[in-house]
Amino acid sequence: MDHVTGRQAIIQDHAAFLEGTHDFQADIAMLAGSNLIGTILETVMLATNMRFAAVARVTADRWVACRTIDEVNFGLKAGDEIEIESTFCQSVHKTSNKVVFNDAATDEVYGGHPIAARFGIASYASIPIHRSDGTFFGTLCAIDNEPRDVKHPRAVAMLEMFADIIGQSLETEERLEAHELMVAHERELTRIQEEFVAVLGHDLRNPVAALDAGFRQLGKERMTERAQIILPMMRSSLRRMNDLIENIMLHAKARLGGGIRISAEMDAPLAGAVTQVVEEIRAASPDHQIALDMAIDRPVSCDAQRVAQAVSNLLSNAVRHGTQGARVHVHGGLDDRGVVISVTNEGPPVPAELQNELFHPFRRGTHAAGEGLGLGLYIASSIATAHNGCIEVTCEGGTTTFSFRLPLLTSVAPANRTQEIWKAG
Repeated sequence: MDHVTGRQAIIQDHAAFLEGTHDFQADIAMLAGSNLIGTILETVMLATNMRFAAVARVTADRWVACRTIDEVNFGLKAGDEIEIESTFCQSVHKTSNKVVFNDAATDEVYGGHPIAARFGIASYASIPIHRSDGTFFGTLCAIDNEPRDVKHPRAVAMLEMFADIIGQSLETEERLEAHELMVAHERELTRIQEEFVAVLGHDLRNPVAALDAGFRQLGKERMTERAQIILPMMRSSLRRMNDLIENIMLHAKARLGGGIRISAEMDAPLAGAVTQVVEEIRAASPDHQIALDMAIDRPVSCDAQRVAQAVSNLLSNAVRHGTQGARVHVHGGLDDRGVVISVTNEGPPVPAELQNELFHPFRRGTHAAGEGLGLGLYIASSIATAHNGCIEVTCEGGTTTFSFRLPLLTSVAPANRTQEIWKAG
């Protein structure tokens, strides 16, 4: 690149564009990669018999080819620059008026013009291109070293129409590029946020585990009556913290690792796993009456611990949002569609427009009391999906039921049934 003085700026060429270092890199790349611009230039050449067509980026002191079709061997490619004073486009930039002539040897205005003589130009057209806001962008050019009837009104109208289309397409392309950049930025920000959440969830495990160990040790010591009341409440809060951390970790793994992974067993100990989580929530929520009824007489292929986690999330949701003091019912059984584990609570119905939204991450119902991250139902739904199952929600008769469904194996195994109703105190 040669540095020149005066109004002229740095002269750059096609190589600079290929290297990605051109001053007008974005403009050239946008037009050089556009199918629309290529079609327009081809059409211009076919309609006018001109053998060179180009879209140029033109400023007060720069003329840079952005897209060219060259059958005259002028040697201009995308990114090539020529001195602005050696072009008719300087006049187009100053006046926003087109320059068009059929034959430089006979034209009343441009006959004998030094620029035409210097480059052997016989016929020429340069049409201004304006953005939709009226600002000048560049020119649509058509050139030949032989006379052509480019001043014909139809040819001029076509060139002006194409220049307008190019100007309008510039804004569309720029908006699309800006949108793509915004999407890429949002994706990167989301990735960073998810990695942060994953690290946070991982790092919280150790202090929570230490608290749990401390609470277990305190449970073995002699305590006052007040301590005997406070310690179970603290352990209940700790369990809730564990649930939140587990949901955070599972969500992060699902997002960063491409989905929730399960380890299915052919005849999984599903009833035992569900019973265990129900017992844990009973211990953590002594003021709630929780009924459990498990009746499954077929083997179930699933990841029992993951299914139990989903049921735990559904049950925790029912305890938090159900009517205080009303019974929550957990039922496991079979119907004509397979295995279904349902959690039913009394309370206000979930509005129909929110029922699907509840299964999205970080979404909660409008009546949520402020606790939780809105991950519980999303995790439960993701676990169901990983098992080729689903979660359904129904609201009727003053009750809300979340049903976790799994496909059923065809082989038969002995019945597995547990039924009980339990309430503390």
